[in-house]
Amino acid sequence: MLLSVKNLQVSYDKIKALHGINFHIDEGEIVCIIGANGAGKSTTLRAISRLVPVGEGTEMTYMGENLLDYSPDKVVSKLGISHVPEGRRLFGNLTVMENLKLATFARKDNAAIAKDLQQVFSTFPRLEERMTQKAGTLSGGEQQMLAVGRALMSGRKMMLLDEPSMGLAPLLMLDVFKALKNINDEGTTILLVEQNARMALQFAQRGYVLETGNIVLEGSSEDLLNNEDVKKAYLGG
Repeated sequence: MLLSVKNLQVSYDKIKALHGINFHIDEGEIVCIIGANGAGKSTTLRAISRLVPVGEGTEMTYMGENLLDYSPDKVVSKLGISHVPEGRRLFGNLTVMENLKLATFARKDNAAIAKDLQQVFSTFPRLEERMTQKAGTLSGGEQQMLAVGRALMSGRKMMLLDEPSMGLAPLLMLDVFKALKNINDEGTTILLVEQNARMALQFAQRGYVLETGNIVLEGSSEDLLNNEDVKKAYLGG
């Protein structure tokens, strides 16, 4: 088991966002969490990245290490968990190449960095074409590619993705998901949070359904796609 999360609780002031959820991810898997707006999907990823405080009794381990012992920067640099946040959060005034290089701030393995850069450009050729262009002038699809590329450059073993399809045209969305599948095939474990439930379940091997801070269903993607409750709530009937 790569990542184990038990009794994950998160509150914002007096409002409880997560009510003690449990899930796990094995190495090499693609796992998705689906649910409506406000269900707690983004909060779950932010908790794993140590960007929000968790409640007493929460247990999170990654490769046998206690995640609660790590600060957000060490989650990336020491554990190799990269996070592609909702909204991309790029440095718009920096070029594509500068954004990619910033992700390597804690790395010393120059040969591996060069190899990862080549992987980014082979996965997203458009980024190589726009290497010297300011990130803020890219299209929405190109910005999403850059956000994923930046995560790749961090030296990741696992990637957390928050709403990667948001704001993308259908063809661009398919391109991004195909690229993510290739990244997974090359050894990166993926945890995906996505409001487009059908796309997420077609992409992932397993899934969890999150409702108002509680996991209410889990199973293989095939089982969830065929579940009548999931169909009614998230797949348009």
